[in-house]
Amino acid sequence: MVDAFVATWKLTVSENFDEYMKALGVGFAVRQVGNVTKPTIIISKEGDKVVIKTQSTFKNTEISFKLGEEFDESTPDDRNCKSTVSLDDDKLVHVQKWDGKETTFVREIKDDKMVMTLTFGDIVAVRTYEKA
Repeated sequence: MVDAFVATWKLTVSENFDEYMKALGVGFAVRQVGNVTKPTIIISKEGDKVVIKTQSTFKNTEISFKLGEEFDESTPDDRNCKSTVSLDDDKLVHVQKWDGKETTFVREIKDDKMVMTLTFGDIVAVRTYEKA
């Protein structure tokens, strides 16, 4: 159920994120900012849509979508993706596709924390958020 994710989340732990960004082709300067930025993620529901707002000192983004329906997404590192978010066994699975490439974020609740596993090819990063 999406309701478990509806909250304000603050990044507390980030593992292997630089390698993940490097694999995506993110430039050095943006990676440096990305590595020190501690974003806040606000997840809410508006009717049948889910809204995910990411706020940081670097850039603020917002996506709004219906589960299982493809939508256009512009990422903080300026990739234009076709994205789909679905609910799979209590996990929010977010797939981004662009230029023949694909990356997946899996968000799940573990011990009252939101754990986001980002996968691109064989590179895996894990970012852990606690309720703000």
